[in-house]
Amino acid sequence: MDQLKFEVNPKENLYFSIRLLLSIVIYLLIIMAIYSVSVATGSKTQYIVILFYALMILAFYFFSTGIMVGYLQGNGVRLTKNQFPVIFSILEEHCEKLAMDIPPVYIIQNGGVLNAFATKFIGKNYIAIYSEIFDLAYEEGMNELSFVLGHELGHVKRNHITKRLWLLPSAIIPFLGSAYSRACEYTCDNIGNLLSPEGSANGLLILASGKKIYNKVNVKEYIAYADYEKGFWKWFAEKVSSHPNLPKRLANLN
Repeated sequence: MDQLKFEVNPKENLYFSIRLLLSIVIYLLIIMAIYSVSVATGSKTQYIVILFYALMILAFYFFSTGIMVGYLQGNGVRLTKNQFPVIFSILEEHCEKLAMDIPPVYIIQNGGVLNAFATKFIGKNYIAIYSEIFDLAYEEGMNELSFVLGHELGHVKRNHITKRLWLLPSAIIPFLGSAYSRACEYTCDNIGNLLSPEGSANGLLILASGKKIYNKVNVKEYIAYADYEKGFWKWFAEKVSSHPNLPKRLANLN
């Protein structure tokens, strides 16, 4: 099977390039500053201090991510050929189309929250899907879950988690990290839409209105009315968010 050809949001590449350049500059400035202080003082103490804080940051990331993955492994239900085989076959098909290995996918319960996420730990990708989305799949059909799976696989395919870690220094620039994250979400929506066009709109509407009334929402009216809601706080709320406003995500798929 030929690899799926998906559209990468142009802003994702733009913001990635900007963040990469800024991060390289910041890394170089840090190295130059440490070297200059060392030459001026004749002391190596600053190396120890910088190394200590760098190790502390890495340790925090390592243990926090490790605990989250350990929770998934210890409490989640992993998809396999014998555990939810219908959904696992969808996962297999998506991964084949994306020409990628099948990552571990876990079902977890989180108090009725409709969500999913991808993460990475020690070079291995993981995906978690909240159980409410599985409930909906068995009540209404698999299309919406298929879209959600495709979206999260998009993050893995595009290696977004690793990229964000290496681009961390550029996070000091206000709004830039959020802008890059929103562009990544558009790309993953595109991937999910290609893999499951029948479930893409409803897969997003579920996030807006929940699993009980999502299929009663007038999509055209929802998208159109969003343009009438103006104001600073609506604009600002999106600029500091990691995800675009839902009407924009729906419009992106049309």
